[in-house]
Parts: sequence; C-alpha cells; structure tokens
Amino acid sequence: MMNTADEIKRRIEQVRKEIPEDVEILCASKTRTLEEVRAVHAAGLFTFGHNYVQEARAMIPLADFDAKWHMIGHLQRNKARLAVSLFDMVETLDSLRLAKELEKRCAEIEKKMPVLIEVNSGREENKTGLMPEEVETLVEWLSQQTYLHLVGLMTMGPLTGDPELSRPYHKETRRLYEEIQRQQLPNVDLHVLSMGMSNSYKVAIEEGANLIRLGTLIFGSRGS
Repeated sequence: MMNTADEIKRRIEQVRKEIPEDVEILCASKTRTLEEVRAVHAAGLFTFGHNYVQEARAMIPLADFDAKWHMIGHLQRNKARLAVSLFDMVETLDSLRLAKELEKRCAEIEKKMPVLIEVNSGREENKTGLMPEEVETLVEWLSQQTYLHLVGLMTMGPLTGDPELSRPYHKETRRLYEEIQRQQLPNVDLHVLSMGMSNSYKVAIEEGANLIRLGTLIFGSRGS
C-alpha cells in the first residue's frame, strides 16, 4: 500500500524541525511512484534524486509539477546523452572520462549543467567516486570547460549502523571542499556539500552538509 499524502507531510514536518533552514532536502525517489513524489512536492519539498537513468526517464516527463531532478546514482557514459536531457544536476561525477562525455553531450544541446564530484571518502574498492587525492585533477579540468559547472562535492561514505562512524568521512570531504574553495578557480563555484542519508544526516549537517539525501525518512518504508 502506498504511503498516504498525510503520512508523507507529517514526516517532512518532523524532519524540518530537526535541521537548519538552510539545509536542502533531496528526496531519494528510487522505486517510488509518481503519486508519492507528487505528495512530497505538495508538502513543500522540490528536489528529487534518481539512481537510474531509465527510472528517471519513466517519471520526469510525466511530472506535472515544477521540480529539480538530480542524478544520484552511478552514471554510465553510454547514458550521458539521456542524462543531460533529463536532469538538472549530476551529483555523481566520478571520472574524467565521464566528465568529457557529459561536456560533449551538453554542448550538443547547449545546456549548462551543474555537477558535483563524487568523493570516495572511505576509499572503498567496491564503490565509485574519486579518491580524495584524485579530485584536484578533475577540478582543474572542469575549471576550463564551457558547459559543465562545478558547484560542489558529494560523498556517500561507508554504510554503518552507527551514524557517528560516518563523521571522519564527512570531515574529509569538507576539508577537500574548503581547499577547492580557497583556490578560487574560474568556472568553479562551490556552494553545495551533499552528504548524509536517512541514518547519518544529523552528523553530516554537523560537519557542514547543506544538501542531504533522504528516502525512507520522507516516503516511509516501501510497501507500507
């Protein structure tokens, strides 16, 4: 049974009481229905994230409301053309090869695309994202581009049951973020630090996050 609009509104109101006003909530919409997303929008949240391009393709063209759509999953280069036509931001830029493909596809339709570099702050071999020491090279390349516009960093960090264990990874990403800000490079305007999910968003905010990704905490359990 789908979560009702009243239940969704109640959850949003509760979360809003717990976080600063300047922190933006991105609603992770993986496997959610358009009706659920519409209910979230009606309750006052306007930014939604999709993990898969094909899932976004099935929803975004049907959305009868004004919203911001972010790509928050691993983006394959062969999906870049479709991604730039659908999304308002790509949060998971994780390689120079992908960056070059996105720049090419954005040029084809003359679309400026804000992007976040995904940082593998936990140095996990089985996860995407750049190692912290690899970030600078991509930042310098992006500073010379026409269509991609670097506006921030994103990290997932290792998933743990204890939110406090995520703190070092948020700290490391914040350090990188501030380091890039100090360089004052052209075409680089860092103002988005995307960190924290339903189990770790409070710690992430304490460490500087101003964009948090919430799914179950907003929508409720799937099939509830």
